[in-house]
Amino acid sequence: MLIERLEYIDNRWKIDKKIENGTPDIVFVFGRRAELQDRGIYIGLRDIYPYSDIVGCSSSGNILGDKLTTAKIVAIAIYFKNGSVRVSIRDFSKDDNQLQVSRDLILALPKEKLKHIFILADGLSMNGSKLIEGANLVSSSILITGGFAGDDEQFIESVVMVNGVVKSNRVIAVGFYGDSIEVRSGCFSGWSEFGILRKITKSKGNIVYEIDGKPALDLYKKYLGDYAKELPKSALNFPISIKSSKRDSKNLIRSVLGIDEDRKALIFAGDVPEGYYARLMKASVDGLIDGALKASSQIGDVKGDSLGIVVSCVGRKLVLKQLVDEELEAIAEVLGDSVNLIGFYSYGELAPFEGSNVCEFHNQTVVVTLISEKI
Repeated sequence: MLIERLEYIDNRWKIDKKIENGTPDIVFVFGRRAELQDRGIYIGLRDIYPYSDIVGCSSSGNILGDKLTTAKIVAIAIYFKNGSVRVSIRDFSKDDNQLQVSRDLILALPKEKLKHIFILADGLSMNGSKLIEGANLVSSSILITGGFAGDDEQFIESVVMVNGVVKSNRVIAVGFYGDSIEVRSGCFSGWSEFGILRKITKSKGNIVYEIDGKPALDLYKKYLGDYAKELPKSALNFPISIKSSKRDSKNLIRSVLGIDEDRKALIFAGDVPEGYYARLMKASVDGLIDGALKASSQIGDVKGDSLGIVVSCVGRKLVLKQLVDEELEAIAEVLGDSVNLIGFYSYGELAPFEGSNVCEFHNQTVVVTLISEKI
């Protein structure tokens, strides 16, 4: 397995070290929406890799190595010795059944020797819960990880790109194939709960109308205080933890992506089922860095050159501020110098909990996907 890392700097693509022979099996690209939509930037990358699939998404910050790079767009080219890659694409409208869209996306990938599925989706129009429900229905035995496209902190439009075509309302799945391919993942949040446990008394899908019988938006604004003036951006600092019952030990984190003033409702990135219990969350810098350490530690020992794809929530970046590199340095320290890191800050993360093969949709979490090839 060979890897090339690239940054778009000073109006050109800069490669850390060029591999002279061969064609990459896949090229991943992450960048700011405007740069991802810039046809000239894409053509420059296509000139370097004329025969490879080039896929990626818009981001809320670009990761290369152990740093949040100042480059507005980054890329990584992967050459497998024996493994291979296939890409599945589905575009959808607001009226489509997203669960079925997800099923069709995964079913389009050949199943023979499929070792891993990495998903990238529009972060504003795709319901993460529906995406994962559909994917798990048809691929419960295959490890799935991935992330939702970001849009800095603007929440205007997020896009997914395949071979120069850049669109919102799109989801793609990259399938990794071959007996030589090995994939492991880790995920952790580092956020802590506070306040009393409350019941979701009225919701539909990802929209919550009432909590404890009161308008959800009014209650949330009460907790946020002065931060309420900056909604929905400020909501990234105060996600909620949800669980199916008071005794349930498995908590999922949900972030607010929008608000409905007329209906006094909160719009989340994934489903918040009626009857579930919720508690507000907050974070500290130390807690988030410790979460990054725990996520990468779940992967275990790493041998040989590997690819590490980091998907971390934009909410973590907002809390860490100028210390954001410490999260990435923690990951790099655990995984070691043989792992080439790339990734992006996202509007949602996909990965199973530790000890499980069933993928979940997360917010405010850091996910690390390690891909390597046995020699």
